[in-house]
Amino acid sequence: MSFSKNIGEILKHPTSLAALLALIILVVVAIKVKKVKLNTHMIAQIGIALALATVLKIFKIYHLPQGGSVTIGSMIPILLMAIFYGPEVGFLTGFLYGIITLIMDPYILQPVQVLFDYPLPFMALGLAGYFRDKKIVATVIAVFGRFVFHFISGVIFFGSYAPKGQSPALYSLISNGVFLAVEGAICVVIMAVLPVKQLYSIAVKNHTA
Repeated sequence: MSFSKNIGEILKHPTSLAALLALIILVVVAIKVKKVKLNTHMIAQIGIALALATVLKIFKIYHLPQGGSVTIGSMIPILLMAIFYGPEVGFLTGFLYGIITLIMDPYILQPVQVLFDYPLPFMALGLAGYFRDKKIVATVIAVFGRFVFHFISGVIFFGSYAPKGQSPALYSLISNGVFLAVEGAICVVIMAVLPVKQLYSIAVKNHTA
């Protein structure tokens, strides 16, 4: 079988492609997180961040029928962990929060879809750690990273919900883009007024001094 035919055969099975992509991302992140030296203080901070994010998630402004919701800034604690400690800790905290979100608000079609709607998108919030000195940029990029995974899930697993005549890609763009744009805007506003440097001094610097 020729190379072009092989590629064509692979593209006929987007679920397999998604599974492969998810596996690659999880392996890469696992390797990076393995380098993190967790201490008691950091573990406690992760626990507090997860607790705060969970509480904030309870207060939903809007909940989508197929899962996903607009909250009053439930991503903020995860973003702060990434900004305070770097992307690796952000990835770990986001992964754990994704599992908590799955338990609190499950919408399951199949295992690969679960990865793209729960652990992976919240792990993406760790991207904020690469822009630690630019909190607004960090927030926007992290939320966009989360959107990418939800968008892929929407196209592959929820395309059948698209109205007649509407492509799965457009349906996913609208459904995921709108709620994450609102959620992201809320987070940007909160980040703009949060004294992140002062919080960093309290949470990290004072402890290491």
